[in-house]
Amino acid sequence: MTKAGTSPGLDSRTRVKKATISGWIGSALEYYDFFIYATAATLIFPQLFFPSTDPTVAIIASLATYGVGYVARPLGAFVLGHFGDTLGRKKILIFSMFLMGFATVGVGLLPTYEQIGLLAPALLVILRLIQGFAVAGEFSGSTCMILEHAPFGRRGFFASFTLQGVQAGQVLAAAVFLPLVHFMPEQAFTGWGWRIPFLLSVFVIYAAYVIRREVDETPAFAANDRKGEVSRSPVVEVLRLNWTDMVRVALMALMNVIPIVTSVFGASYAVQPAYGIGMSKEVYLWIPVAGNILAVLVIPFVGDLSDRIGRRPCIILGALGSGLLAYPYLLAVSAANVPLAFFLALLMWGFVYQGYNAVYPSFYPELFSTRVRVSGLAISQNLGTTATALMPAIFAAIAPPGSANIPWTIGMFALAVTAISALAALTTRETYRVRLEDLGNPGAAPADHPEYHAARQHARVTKA
Repeated sequence: MTKAGTSPGLDSRTRVKKATISGWIGSALEYYDFFIYATAATLIFPQLFFPSTDPTVAIIASLATYGVGYVARPLGAFVLGHFGDTLGRKKILIFSMFLMGFATVGVGLLPTYEQIGLLAPALLVILRLIQGFAVAGEFSGSTCMILEHAPFGRRGFFASFTLQGVQAGQVLAAAVFLPLVHFMPEQAFTGWGWRIPFLLSVFVIYAAYVIRREVDETPAFAANDRKGEVSRSPVVEVLRLNWTDMVRVALMALMNVIPIVTSVFGASYAVQPAYGIGMSKEVYLWIPVAGNILAVLVIPFVGDLSDRIGRRPCIILGALGSGLLAYPYLLAVSAANVPLAFFLALLMWGFVYQGYNAVYPSFYPELFSTRVRVSGLAISQNLGTTATALMPAIFAAIAPPGSANIPWTIGMFALAVTAISALAALTTRETYRVRLEDLGNPGAAPADHPEYHAARQHARVTKA
């Protein structure tokens, strides 16, 4: 083993497969932890952890605690991004998984507001902050791990598996609640059944450790380590050299508004009695499950498409298309039209949104060099995502129960945000034909077409 932990004799195809599989499974497990909180925040937390005298206040407060997890992400990005660029991608992935598991199990053990008063929501916020800190290192580390193992000409395809794992984690997060809601009496589910998905994270911690300890450090980082070229201050370096790229990434990351509209505000709007829509919790849980199952199927194809036509076209179309569909989706929810809501959720979230979602795992890190890739990606992406963190609470504030035309208000807000993301993508340089060693250099010339297509053909033939 080298100092950085790479096995020199290990076949490159095996390394790519191991990195991709570990990234997929690790992301699925860690985002299962992160999103079971989102599910519980819409379905059960308003009744359990906040004063019940005013249901509107309880909904806003519960959705705000969901957003708190994103508020911690920039801090996690600075800290974990620094260590990902100085110590390696592998170590930070294992650490972030343990931290996430600890916080999630803690939520499952918390007493309620009725039992300990205001201490309950205070502890809930602290644990959500820890979750947000941990997940900031997960995505950036996992994405860089896969991207730096992937063959030239197929980075979009392989990096997309990180997001496929994220979507699978969301499916698991929603699906694990379905049998509980369906088979348990309401009183039992409210009393203790909701805790089961959180306590299952004990097994997540163990599984993630077993999976990730077997993965080698990336060849790109290992080469820098051997040559003594690892940055000592990657955060300072990336802010000095790539701040314009970081601004663009942060603006593109505002696209997180779409899953928030669909699975967070949309769920609260559909099932909370204060809004008067009347969808059952069980019925609504199937919407994110179905949307994410479709996304899991679509993502690799879109990732591969971005290797052929470029990253920017996919992201721009995905941003504008999903933004335009936000209003009709919420309109279907407001009418309690379950078949139409299902169809539009599948179209908006499961299909069109993937033009953005499947491509940003390759596009964002390709804007930065190996020396600062984890820091640049983690900080900029999490700053943008954090800007969307309080949107559920903002939505509940600007369109509270009883407001006129809630779908129009929230739908137009979402469209405006996605338009900003599309404009940021339009002004960003294309990266799909730039060699790994040249990434991060704004003046780097793309490989000519014959060389690029030869690399893609070689990658397919060798089944890399």
